[in-house]
Amino acid sequence: MRKIISFMHISLDGFVSGLKGEMDWIKADEEIFDHVGKRIKEGDTSLYGRLTYQMMENYWSTAGDKPEATKHEIDHSKWYKKVHKVVLSKTMKDFDLTNTEIISDNLSDRINEIKQQAGKDILLFGSPTAAHSLIQQNLIDGYWLFVNPIILGQGIPLFTGVKEKIKLKLLTTRQFTCGVTELNYIVDVE
Repeated sequence: MRKIISFMHISLDGFVSGLKGEMDWIKADEEIFDHVGKRIKEGDTSLYGRLTYQMMENYWSTAGDKPEATKHEIDHSKWYKKVHKVVLSKTMKDFDLTNTEIISDNLSDRINEIKQQAGKDILLFGSPTAAHSLIQQNLIDGYWLFVNPIILGQGIPLFTGVKEKIKLKLLTTRQFTCGVTELNYIVDVE
């Protein structure tokens, strides 16, 4: 069965953004971009909430085509264009979106159908509201967290509304030069 891996930048105190969605505190550099670029090739489906999808679509669908595009922008844009995209939204409609499907109801059933299909990992990028819904229904199989060296004090937490303990098993860690620490966990189903 395919796994859903939640990819998030997170503050030391557990927030994924400021109260208004601010992400200007996130540290990302070429070292992180190269690492993420290698890891995302293990996924062939990306999962987003509506807001994150719209932000990604507006940027990554053309980012690699610009004359001043960086290596990261070119590589990630190529990946973004070919990856199958799944968007969790009650308001978006599927008006002939390229390589994209919308899930607006029966979340658990629809996600489990996708997990049963042949393929690689399903990567949930950002999308705290979507993550909250998936966490509450025990649909996330792993957490790929980039802990940023900052305490926000307030914001949108990653883990909210958790009804039962979720035991995790640490797979890998990595310290980046910019001070970010990667923690790669899988849900421990013992």
